[in-house]
Amino acid sequence: MLAAAIFLIFPLCLAMAAFSDLLTMTIPNRVSLILIAAFLIIAPLAGMPLPHIGMHLLAAMIVFLACFVLFALNVMGGGDAKLLSATAIWFGFNQSLLLFVVSVGLIGGLLTFLILLLRTQSNTILAIGLPVPNSLLLAKKIPYGIAIAIGGFMAFPYSTILIAALETLQ
Repeated sequence: MLAAAIFLIFPLCLAMAAFSDLLTMTIPNRVSLILIAAFLIIAPLAGMPLPHIGMHLLAAMIVFLACFVLFALNVMGGGDAKLLSATAIWFGFNQSLLLFVVSVGLIGGLLTFLILLLRTQSNTILAIGLPVPNSLLLAKKIPYGIAIAIGGFMAFPYSTILIAALETLQ
């Protein structure tokens, strides 16, 4: 049961955030809250030692502080900063966090390039009637929640909590 929660909660929250950001250019606060609360409930139940939980909290705090600076500089949206921090808590302070952050950066750069390219053709896309969300074509923002979700999906198989959950199934 605990392993099922680990397998489902993280990916479902990221998928919900990505679709919400794509369609509305907002990431609901409840997604970040669910990610944090779920980790804080699941980690002790999964037998994660308190010092390891502390390292996960430290990772989330460091990511939050970096995101706060980017938000203050108007480089990153508040929802993106909260989601990135809430996702980081699931990775902890190890290589999986580095993989997550690098993946988000690379996917985010590619996503930004593709959306800006798409926006240069927005008149044609609207005239043809292609099924592209208007928020994607007309907004000035980039739905970075998509990149955060994809980066999270890419790095999750290397997270200590998922590896521990897989080991309980053997």
